[in-house]
Amino acid sequence: MTQAQIIGWGHTAFGKSDHPNTESLMAEAVAQALSHAQIDAEVVDGIFVGVFNNGFSKQDFQAALVAMGDDRFARTPATRFENACATGSAALFGAMDFIAAGRGRIALVVGAEKMTATPNAEVGDILLGASYRAEEVEVEGGFAGLFGQIAQSYFQRYGDRSKELAMIAAKNHANGLANPYAHMRKDLGVDFCNTISDKNPRVAGPLRRTDCSLVSDGAAVLVLADAETAATMQRAIGFRAHVHANDIIALSRRDVLEFAGARRAWTEALTTAGLTLNDLSLVETHDCFTIAEMLEYEAMGLAESGQGHRVIRDGITHKTGRLPVNASGGLKSKGHPIGATGVSMHVMAAMQLMGDAGDMQIPDAKLAGVFNMGGAAVANYVSIMERVK
Repeated sequence: MTQAQIIGWGHTAFGKSDHPNTESLMAEAVAQALSHAQIDAEVVDGIFVGVFNNGFSKQDFQAALVAMGDDRFARTPATRFENACATGSAALFGAMDFIAAGRGRIALVVGAEKMTATPNAEVGDILLGASYRAEEVEVEGGFAGLFGQIAQSYFQRYGDRSKELAMIAAKNHANGLANPYAHMRKDLGVDFCNTISDKNPRVAGPLRRTDCSLVSDGAAVLVLADAETAATMQRAIGFRAHVHANDIIALSRRDVLEFAGARRAWTEALTTAGLTLNDLSLVETHDCFTIAEMLEYEAMGLAESGQGHRVIRDGITHKTGRLPVNASGGLKSKGHPIGATGVSMHVMAAMQLMGDAGDMQIPDAKLAGVFNMGGAAVANYVSIMERVK
C-alpha cells in the first residue's frame, strides 16, 4: 500500500465572487493546480469533488462539472463527496484511499461552493441541513442558532467567556490580513468583536456577528500522487496520519460540549503519527464559530474541559505563540465556502510546510495539524502533515 502525497494545489480568492457558479470556480482552481504541480490533465487517474450544495444551486451532479471546465477530463472517473462542512476533507480522504488501493497514481481533489447568490434568509436553513432536523429544525437562527445554543450551554457550565471568544475572532482577523485569499482582510480588534453594535449585532444566543464565519464563494484544489510518482515531482507533502471519527448527529443523545468525536480523532492521529501537540508547528482548525475553536482547543488537548479560555488569554495560539492556530485567518477571516473549506485548510498547511505561505508563514514549519468537522463535531477529520520533498 502506498501513501498519497500532495504535489500541487490551486486556490481562488474566497468572498463574493464574480464566478457565476461552482463550475466556473472549479475551472479556475483546477487550472492553477495543474500548473502548480506541472502536470497535464491526461495523467490524472481520478477526480474527487467536494460540494455541499443542499440548495445553493439547482445544478447538482457536481463531479461532472470539472470536465465542463476542461474537456480533457471528459473520460476521467469523477465522484462527488458530501459530508456537511467536512465535505472537502471527505473528498481528500477518498482520493487518498484511491491511491493507497493502487487504483490510480495521480488524483485531483476539488472543493467548491457558491453561496453568496443565495438570499441570506435561506442560507441559515440550508446549513441547518447539517443538523438533525427531526429534533433541531425549530432552532431559531438556523445553524448559527445551533452553535448559539452550544455557546449558551458552555457559558452556563463554565462561565461567560464572551471576551475570550472576541479574542479568538480578533486573532483570526488579524491573521487574515496576511492571507491574499481571505474573504475579509481587516483587523477588527478585541474591543469591536466584544461589543454589541449596529455593525456587530447579536446573531444567536451569546454569539455576535464577529463570532460567526462568513458566507463565501470559492474553490480549492489539491493534486495527489503516490509516493513513487511524488518523488519525481518538484514538491511532496506527506501525511504522518489521517483520521476520520464520527459522533451521533442528534444533540439530544450526547454532551456536545465534550466534542468527543473531535477529541477521538485528534488522539488517534497523534498516536498514529507518534507525536504530541508539542511537536506540531501549527494547526489549521475549523472555526465556523468562535465557540467551536475554543471547544477544539480542549478537544485537541491544549486545555482541560472548560479551560479553553486560558489558551487564548495566554497567547498560546497566536501566530507567535507556542502553537499557532489559524495563521491563515481560519474560516472566520478566510471564509467558509462549505465544499472548499477542508481542501483549503490542507492547502494552507501545505503552503506553510513548503515555506510558500508568504506573510502568513510560520518560521521553520515542520509539522502541521488540520482539523475539519462536519456538523457540530459529527464528522471529524484530522490530518498530520509533513514535508517529504
